[in-house]
Amino acid sequence: MSEPDTAVLIDVEHQSGVSIVMTDGVLNYATYRGVRDTIIKTALDEPRAVVVDVNRLSVPAPSAWSVFTSARWHVSTWPNVPILLVCNDIERQRTIAASAVTRYVPVHPSLEAALEAVDELAMHGRRRARAALPRSRASIRLARAMIHEWLTAWSVHELIPVAGTVATVFIENVLEHTESAPVLVVENFNDTLTVAVEDCSHQPVNRREDAAGGIDVVSGLAIVGALCRAWGSTPTSSGKTVWAVIGSENKL
Repeated sequence: MSEPDTAVLIDVEHQSGVSIVMTDGVLNYATYRGVRDTIIKTALDEPRAVVVDVNRLSVPAPSAWSVFTSARWHVSTWPNVPILLVCNDIERQRTIAASAVTRYVPVHPSLEAALEAVDELAMHGRRRARAALPRSRASIRLARAMIHEWLTAWSVHELIPVAGTVATVFIENVLEHTESAPVLVVENFNDTLTVAVEDCSHQPVNRREDAAGGIDVVSGLAIVGALCRAWGSTPTSSGKTVWAVIGSENKL
């Protein structure tokens, strides 16, 4: 009996800010994790979307299609990058749909159709701004000014105070605990606002605790936790991104 394939060949191309993942090989128990982790890593580079071409992918067990749902769940909070599939075979499209994958990851018959769908997503209200800041305390003032400008333009005035507070905490942590210059990212979609700060340190972020009693000190991250719907830290190829999701219920 021959050994099962242990790798799927993957090539990533870029077009108009979209990462296009070309797959070739057998998706099975041996290759599942590698495919999932590659898609997650591609999404963490924050493209407009990740489009996966599965036309050359052999999938003996229909349950293996769930790899794309798993990848989408891993990036659904941050960076919340859409994942789409390209499959030109109608019977295979039906198999993917029957596996419930399309509830979270839509399937399109061609790359052109998938790219058009990405453009349509962008037209339905996803707004994003990004700015590299200097490695100095001045970056805090600059970040708060940018947030005020962006959120005013997006008509999200009520979240300006909490967004400015979150950005201040994240930037202060970068300046205090890393050698990086912070990068501010703000994204608005539907009723949520995400504030994130990227740095070049792979050291994970942690809330400080009281050494004697094990009780959280009222630290900046404790304040972020109290102010936001969710927050976390995601490793990236160049360091990490610390993010917070703010909802309408979090306005100050």
